Amino acid sequence: MLLRAFLCFVVLVMSPVAAASLPDFTEIVEESSPAVVKVMAEVRMRAPDSSNRMEQLEELDQLPDALKRLFQYRNPPTPRGGSGSGFIISEDGYIVTNHHVVDGADRVIVRLSDRREYDAEVIGTDQRSDLALLRVEAEDLPYLKLGKSTDLKVGQWVLAIGSPFGLDYSVTAGIVSAKGRSLPTERGENYVPFIQTDVAINPGNSGGPLFNLDGEVVGVNSQIFTRSGGSIGLSFAIPSKVVRNIIEQLRENGEVVRGWLGVSIQNVDRTLAESFGLDRPRGALVAQVGEGSPAERADIQSGDIIVEVDGESIEVSADLPHVIGLMSPGSTVSMMLIRDGDEEIIDVEIGALEAGQTPSVVASIAEPGVVRALGMAVRELTRDEETEADLRGGVVVMEVDRDSPAFEAGVRGGDVITRFGRSAIGRLSDMEKALEDVESGDSISVRLIRQGAPLFIGIKVPEND
Repeated sequence: MLLRAFLCFVVLVMSPVAAASLPDFTEIVEESSPAVVKVMAEVRMRAPDSSNRMEQLEELDQLPDALKRLFQYRNPPTPRGGSGSGFIISEDGYIVTNHHVVDGADRVIVRLSDRREYDAEVIGTDQRSDLALLRVEAEDLPYLKLGKSTDLKVGQWVLAIGSPFGLDYSVTAGIVSAKGRSLPTERGENYVPFIQTDVAINPGNSGGPLFNLDGEVVGVNSQIFTRSGGSIGLSFAIPSKVVRNIIEQLRENGEVVRGWLGVSIQNVDRTLAESFGLDRPRGALVAQVGEGSPAERADIQSGDIIVEVDGESIEVSADLPHVIGLMSPGSTVSMMLIRDGDEEIIDVEIGALEAGQTPSVVASIAEPGVVRALGMAVRELTRDEETEADLRGGVVVMEVDRDSPAFEAGVRGGDVITRFGRSAIGRLSDMEKALEDVESGDSISVRLIRQGAPLFIGIKVPEND
């Protein structure tokens, strides 16, 4: 009985303390919700072409009068569309929302919290970041300020306001679950370091603001992971650092130009880190350098590991496009990379990736040549194979033993080896020479071309018994 009474006392004493430590969102909601809007996109049904219309009229004339009247006086087609959220960023009517909310719309309507509605002009959209800028003809509107998403910390409280499932001005709260999440698009592009939260975000919240506890917008709610169609606590927002850059460009030019380096990159795993002499896995490993690209002009080479750009650390390969994409084309940046085990610092002039341009990297490798090693058999490429694959050298893997170090590392038949350790491989003799330096327990980085795409893997040489 005494123990139970003591526990009840502790609960009574602690409950007000626990409640007092929770944030109060009411002030943020009262001040900010008037600047949050509902965005409605209409897509008009297209009229049939004239030839089809004539055929329909001829068929109608052949019907009995009673049926003819039914078809003549039926209701006309109505517009289709969807809805999302957005927020006002200036008193003269500029509004931020998602690209996918207004994509393909013939008419965009914005509804304010006081029920006023305006037809909105689409100033510009950017599919790569999923952002759009609208404008309505109005003055003295309430608006929101963009805060610093870089100051956000994992575990910090955040708040969302939007119109999930058409329920206007719904408020949900949660915490920042992670920062810098990479969610490549269908085209494999990756320019947004998303903020992950457990805030309840549902269809209709897209384009709405994500607030910090100071009432500043630190993100634009963009997408969720779900199996049911509703929130399961995995929501993603575009950070305000990206929003600010994109919106300024859309406002000034109507389109977005990004920084471009011109490399194909991959992550560094433990074996690759050992083979390149790194203390731990980190950086973006350059698998391929585009011909005529800014990277080639700066003498960045295949096999380099980029670990820092203008003082910003590159921990995983996905960090590199996040950083480069926000840089101004034509600017010169300092880049730290690991080459042959040594740190080097080089200056790179950033190139431009235009709005409609698709980034591409063209292979450019060592010159043309059967050896068995590490459980694989390789031979030289024939001239026809080089031409067909657009290569200038390398050795092709004929077969790989299933219980070998090469197979375990991921080497497969048909792969073309263009680099082994620190040696460029153009002929079979290059491969033979590179193998002479292999010792028991080594970790060796190997650059492959597989179905036209470059890839680095690490092969661990077994220890001698």
